[in-house]
Amino acid sequence: MSDAAALAEHQPTEKEIRLVIAASSAGTIFEWYDFFIYGTLAALIGAAFFPSDNPTLQLLLVWAGFAVGFGFRPLGAILFGFLGDRLGRKYTFLVTVTLMGIATAGVGLIPSAATIGIAAPVIVILLRILQGLALGGEYGGAAIYVAEHAPPEKRGFYTSFIQASVVGGFVLSIVVVLLCRALIPAGDFAAWGWRIPFLLSIILLVISLWMRLKLSESPVFKAMKASGQTARNPFVESFTYPGNKKRIFVTLFGVTGILTTIWYTAFFSGLSFLRGPMRVDEGLVEIIMLTAGTLSMIFYILVGKWSDKVGRKKPIMIGGLLSLVLLFPIFWGIGSLANPGLQQSSIAAPITVAGESCTYAPFAEQQETDCGKVLQDLTALGVTYSIGPARTAASSAFSVSIGNQLVSFAADYPWDNGAERKAAMQSMLELRGYDFSVQTPPPVSVAAIIALLLLCGILSALTYGSVAALLSEMFPPKIRYSSMSIPYHIGAGYLGGFLPLIAGYIIASTGDPYSGLWYTWAVVAFGLVVAWWGLPDGPPKDFDEYA
Repeated sequence: MSDAAALAEHQPTEKEIRLVIAASSAGTIFEWYDFFIYGTLAALIGAAFFPSDNPTLQLLLVWAGFAVGFGFRPLGAILFGFLGDRLGRKYTFLVTVTLMGIATAGVGLIPSAATIGIAAPVIVILLRILQGLALGGEYGGAAIYVAEHAPPEKRGFYTSFIQASVVGGFVLSIVVVLLCRALIPAGDFAAWGWRIPFLLSIILLVISLWMRLKLSESPVFKAMKASGQTARNPFVESFTYPGNKKRIFVTLFGVTGILTTIWYTAFFSGLSFLRGPMRVDEGLVEIIMLTAGTLSMIFYILVGKWSDKVGRKKPIMIGGLLSLVLLFPIFWGIGSLANPGLQQSSIAAPITVAGESCTYAPFAEQQETDCGKVLQDLTALGVTYSIGPARTAASSAFSVSIGNQLVSFAADYPWDNGAERKAAMQSMLELRGYDFSVQTPPPVSVAAIIALLLLCGILSALTYGSVAALLSEMFPPKIRYSSMSIPYHIGAGYLGGFLPLIAGYIIASTGDPYSGLWYTWAVVAFGLVVAWWGLPDGPPKDFDEYA
C-alpha cells in the first residue's frame, strides 16, 4: 500500500499533525542536545576524564570518545530499525529517547580520572556507546513518523522541522552552557559545574516522554499492520529488496556523506577553530555559535519547503557544489577576522622546522625526539609551521627558524617537562611578534564571523533540509525504518562522527589549522558524483511511483 493510500484511509487532522511535528521535533532537539553537550564541553571533559601531558593528545582522546558514540550508531540503526519496522514507529523512538537521556545524565555522575583512574574514561566510553545506539534509532524514527503523517505535497516542509531540530539540539547545548557559566563562578564551573548540563538531561527526558506518549502510531504503519504487509526480517529484506542495494549506496555516500561532513564542519569545526588556534574568548565563541546556529535553523525549513516544488536532488547538488567552492574561503575569512595578528605573524615570521627524522606522533603521550617535542608544542600553541630539509647529514639533528632567525636552545631547555617546554616555546614566539592572548574581536568582526558561519549553515541547510522526505520516499514502507537508518547512520557515524578526530589529526600532523578541511572537501566531492548518478530527478514522488 502506498503512503498516499494509507493517508487517505487514516487521514490525521491538522491538530494531530501539529502535535506530531512538535513532539517529534522537541524529542529530536532534546536527544541531539544530549549528544552535542559532550562536544560543546570537550575541553573540560578532556581535563576530567582524559588527562595528558600532551594537550593535543588530550583533545584527540575526547574526539575519539565522541567518534565512538557515532561508531555505534549503525548498530543502533539495525536494532531499532528492526523494531521500528516490526513493532511500530512510536514505541521504538520512545525507547531511544529514554536510553539517550539516561546515558547522558550518567556522564555527569562519573568521578574524574583523578579519583577513580582508568575506570573514568572506560565508563565514559561505555555511556557514549549507549548514546550512539540510541541515536541510531532516533533520527530514522522521528523522520519517518513525520513523513508518514504528511501529505505528499507538504512532506519536505513538515519533515524539515526534524532537520532543523538537529541544529536546535546544538543550539540548546550552547544555551545551557552559557547559562551555567553565567550563574556559576568560572573556577567552580571548571571543577564541577560542567556536570550540570549533563544532569539536566533527566528533565529534558521527562518532557520528551510526556509529549511523545500523546502520539498515536503512524497511519502508514497502521495500514501495513492491518493488511499483514509488515516485513518479517527488515534487516535482511533491506539488502534483498529489488534495487535497494543501489539506494543504500546512494544514501550512504551521495546523501549522508555530503550532509554530515558539511554539518560538522559548519558547527563543530567552526567551534573548535575559534576556541583553539584562533584563541577567541570562550564565552564569545559560544555566543557566536549560538547566534549563527539559531539563524540557520530557518533555512532548513525554507529548503524543505522549496524541495516540495523543485525536488530533493537540486538543493543537495547546489549546496554540495557551493561547499567545494566556498569552504576554504569561508574559514580563511573567519581566521583573518578572529585573530588577524596570528595570520600577520605567520607571514612576517614563518616557522620552519628542518630535520630528516623530524616527525610528530599526535597520539603519543611522549614524543621520542626533541624535534617531535618542538612540533608538539607548536601544534598545541596553534601556530602554523612547515617542515624543511635537514641542514645537516646527521639524521637526529634538527633546526628551528622563526622568520630569518635560527633558534638556539639553551643547555637547560626543559625538554622533559611538557608544561615548561611549551611555555618556553611560547616566550620565543612572543619575542618575535606572536600574540597568544585571548582574542576579543571588535563588534564588526564578530558580526562578519557570524555571517560567514551562517553561510556555512545555509550550505548545510541546502544539503540537509530535504533529506528526511527524500529518504522516506526512496525506500519501501515495510522496510523503510531499517533501509534508511542503516546507511544514514553508517555515513553519519563514520564519515561525520569521525570528522573532528580525523580533521584534528590532519591539523596536528601538518601544522596547518586549515588542512583538516580537505577531509570534508574530498568526502563532499565524491558524494556529489554519487548523488548526480543515483538521486531521482524531478518533482518528489512516493516510493511506489519510483518502483
